[in-house]
Amino acid sequence: MPLISAALDRITPSPTLAMTSRTLELQAKGIKVIGLAAGEPDFDTPDFVKDAAIEAIRAGKTKYTNVDGTAELKEAIAAKFLRDNELTYATQQISVNSGGKHTLFNALVATVEAGDEVIVPAPYWVSYPDIVQFCGGTPVFVAAGADQSYKIRAEQLEAAITPRTKWIILNSPSNPTGAAYSAAELKALGEVLLLHPHVWIMADDMYEHIVYGDFEFATIAQVCPDLYDRTLTVNGCSKAYSMTGWRIGFAGGPVAIIKAMSKLQSQSTSNPCSISQAAAVAALNGPQDFLIERNAAFQRRRDLVCGMLNAIPGVTCPVPEGAFYVYPDVSGLIGKATPAGKVIDSDEALIGYFLDDYRVAAVHGAAFGLSPAFRISYATSEATLTEACTRMQEACAKLG
Repeated sequence: MPLISAALDRITPSPTLAMTSRTLELQAKGIKVIGLAAGEPDFDTPDFVKDAAIEAIRAGKTKYTNVDGTAELKEAIAAKFLRDNELTYATQQISVNSGGKHTLFNALVATVEAGDEVIVPAPYWVSYPDIVQFCGGTPVFVAAGADQSYKIRAEQLEAAITPRTKWIILNSPSNPTGAAYSAAELKALGEVLLLHPHVWIMADDMYEHIVYGDFEFATIAQVCPDLYDRTLTVNGCSKAYSMTGWRIGFAGGPVAIIKAMSKLQSQSTSNPCSISQAAAVAALNGPQDFLIERNAAFQRRRDLVCGMLNAIPGVTCPVPEGAFYVYPDVSGLIGKATPAGKVIDSDEALIGYFLDDYRVAAVHGAAFGLSPAFRISYATSEATLTEACTRMQEACAKLG
């Protein structure tokens, strides 16, 4: 009888975390690697959020809380959904979890069974298909390449839906591409979903507040109110508020799903950290003006990286609407050879070349379900990004 469960055999370790670990190992050996693999903002948690956490500690808010979040935090989340998204959720329709990944995990484990299908647009965040497969479900991939700005179209969605479809996961702005759906694009997808009442919608809006230029963020339940009763709107504090380590994710949705998620959480993690919850209340209720300055910095970095990557022959880098990633298509580099004679036969080989020969760490596109491409995070300084892109330009110039 095997010791390890079959469920674990259906999943693999996160490729993004694996690359980050490899980068840290090299750096620990004194090898200077520019790490562009981690999906984490380089800005610090705002001081007013830290202050709220310190105050909570001193006030003795160090005990268990309600399993799926304090009343105060749920009220702050409900106010956030109304203020930012024009969505009305009562506190019993809100779940608070230990990070956005935990929110998604709870929702899928609570609802997906063997034989269920979950539509996952590709490129996708690496954990979506693995969580579905852990549950015994089947991820159904719908590919959207650089030629369509990494966004699926209504006719593709229609073709992917079957009687066994339980969910579609919509991540906008996207990890790994930064692509974001406009209200009109969401409405087109929503019109398809209205024809299939058995399909539930998971809107992963984690990068909601990191958008650029004239782009206006929208979420599908806001654009298509008729889908409200079968949409789970997922968000969190990690990205906008630079609170990745605080581990607070949350969701608003139908009471039945929220109760099921709470039931599961009661037998796994129990409540999220009480201090993190107090900090999240401050983040959601506090001033939001710091986001403007940070987004301006992210936009400068985006433009720098896209410009330098698009200057490389064989590379096409769409300009994303949000998040802090770019996902250049490298079809024009496949088949070339390094100075050592190694053929670049995949995006993984290209990323290995960047790391081994030029000490730049990124993540290969195969990890996100669409090749040949790679993802880099530009959540670091302009000087670092300039150096990294210069190295990649030099690396690609040496391919023959």
